Amino acid sequence: MNTFLGNTDVKLDDKGRIFIPANYRKILTQMESKRIIVRRDTDNECLIFYPEPTWNNKVAALRDALDEWNPDDQLILMQFMAEAEILEMDGQGRVLLSRKILPTESNALLFVGMLDRFALWNPKNFEEKKLSQVELATNIRKRMTGR
Repeated sequence: MNTFLGNTDVKLDDKGRIFIPANYRKILTQMESKRIIVRRDTDNECLIFYPEPTWNNKVAALRDALDEWNPDDQLILMQFMAEAEILEMDGQGRVLLSRKILPTESNALLFVGMLDRFALWNPKNFEEKKLSQVELATNIRKRMTGR
């Protein structure tokens, strides 16, 4: 399985384009994913980038979990889909991000791998939000052992 991991500092150019890190582009190529879907994270001040096959699987799972005849479920699906954008990489591995979805006014950004997808953060916000090593170890232990 190809996984997005690690983190990479990047800069937004004057036109609003950003280079997808080379190691992420390699995985996207292996997945034969020319398009990336991006949306604001539902819980954090960051953007989540999904390779198109991953996005399609996530959306299918969401659709299956919702009742199409329930108005609340319809609104959840509509809002989730309305906040997504399709991006295409240019020949140099850049994507154009609209200013309305950027997680910061700054041009300095941070890509963070998330196994089957990756996130784009304001580096300062990521540092403030992430767990300490002790908290991380404790949370991993709880989830892996049930204690």
